[in-house]
Amino acid sequence: MAQKVLAATTRLRPSSSSSSPIYTALARLTKRNSSHRLLSSSSRNTTSKAKSKPILLLLILFLLVVAVVVTVLLFPALAMSSSSASSAVAAGPLENPRAVVKKVLAESQPEGQGATVRRSIGRHELRNLDPFLMLDEFSVSKPAGFPDHPHRGFETVTYMLDGAFTHQDFSGHKGTIRTGDVQWMTAGRGIVHSEMPASDGVQKGLQLWINLSSKDKMIEPRYQELQSKDISRAEKDGVEVRIIAGEAFGVRSPVYTRTPTMYMDFTMQPGSQLHQPIPEGWNAFVYIIEGEGVFGSEKAAPASAHHCLVLGASGDGLSVWNKSGAPLRFALAAGQPLKEPVVQQGPFVMNTRAEIQQAMEDYYYGKNGFEKASQWSSST
Repeated sequence: MAQKVLAATTRLRPSSSSSSPIYTALARLTKRNSSHRLLSSSSRNTTSKAKSKPILLLLILFLLVVAVVVTVLLFPALAMSSSSASSAVAAGPLENPRAVVKKVLAESQPEGQGATVRRSIGRHELRNLDPFLMLDEFSVSKPAGFPDHPHRGFETVTYMLDGAFTHQDFSGHKGTIRTGDVQWMTAGRGIVHSEMPASDGVQKGLQLWINLSSKDKMIEPRYQELQSKDISRAEKDGVEVRIIAGEAFGVRSPVYTRTPTMYMDFTMQPGSQLHQPIPEGWNAFVYIIEGEGVFGSEKAAPASAHHCLVLGASGDGLSVWNKSGAPLRFALAAGQPLKEPVVQQGPFVMNTRAEIQQAMEDYYYGKNGFEKASQWSSST
């Protein structure tokens, strides 16, 4: 500290062009001390008491300068410390965490060609959760899979938990996503594609369907694909998060969501807790991938794997406690409600029955986005 003060004092040497009070005081002190030395050399009758006054004044002024310099140096550090303390408080427990208002067990059902999925959103207990239309946890082995099929009016987000899946569509797009990879597909006005296992053994993942607003349902199809190494991630106090969309722990995903959405994969070590903000007015749910945790309230009963927990609309975020002896892994998704009519017929999701009829006709006759459908097959 003494070295810092000395260095700062050196920087504050007097200058004839400065009008600062500190510089002015130092200039006056230097001038007065110089005059005193001249007077002392010419007069031998000055008393020792008189000689001590300039020295006393010099000491007082020096101490004042040191006090000012110390204050200047320390104030930013104190301000920074205060700011950090405020941030730590803001990152603590939520004042009003969202409660779990519905709990749905995702039961196994057949889907595609010989495949099995655990569906939570999209079954009769939870038809949809605006803007979310469906959530499947799939476990698929060759030769089963999801061969050629169409989509219109929404987005599919495929997140691989284990293994690999190959995707190809009628526009020539083809690729394989592996453990930890994400494919965010905007079907828009229409696409025909296939999704099939790319390796031996059981391939596991999540597929989430997100609705598009009426103004976006007929846009051109597009893809956003992220390899596992490119997915944003953060870790804090025994909680690790992979941020597919949105922001957590001050880290943001690069994925663009046409329908405002947050989507994250959390892993919590035993004894850890999480307090994750959720935008006001957004619908939100949790899907437990593995383990057991307490959600919403610390006094709530624990929930286990394959359960979908719908969070209440009021509150400032999600609070979770892992009181078990094993890691807890779950997906958190939240989205801004579109508040539009939802009419769904299989792989087509529109706003009116007439639009569904038009989509089926377009697919059958190969028009309005489905022009390549009749000439394409993933097997050729």
